[in-house]
Amino acid sequence: MEKRENIDILSVNISVEKGTVKTPVDFIDLNNQGVKDDAHAGDWHRQVSLLGKESFEKFQLQAKRELNFGEFAENITTEGIVLYETTPGDRFVIGDVELVVTQIGKKCHGSGCAIFNEVGNCVMPKEGIFCKVIRSGRVQAGDKMSYIPMS
Repeated sequence: MEKRENIDILSVNISVEKGTVKTPVDFIDLNNQGVKDDAHAGDWHRQVSLLGKESFEKFQLQAKRELNFGEFAENITTEGIVLYETTPGDRFVIGDVELVVTQIGKKCHGSGCAIFNEVGNCVMPKEGIFCKVIRSGRVQAGDKMSYIPMS
């Protein structure tokens, strides 16, 4: 995939407990532990989760209802790039913030996931991506993101 600019940040979301949907907030502060005050923050490779509106729209058809940003427990909801086509090592820049892609998809929580319990399926295991924070800062809905491929 080629370098891209002006990717939209539609929502930023936080949850205080793992295994629950995240709630949209005005902004998130990212630091060397990930998203401040988020249940998934820590010194590991999945500090920040991202999911594209493109994936949301696909899954809404399966769920047969409108889904809210944060319901898949993503920290950042984007529009304008197919996130799961990125590669570990690729980077995203949002203002002062820099993220590096560390993982595409994840193991499904199955019955431990609110969406899976409702629909019998979830989009994050295949289309959600995970990043580690390289440069700290604040991110909010309305910000623009740039994609910088590793090679």
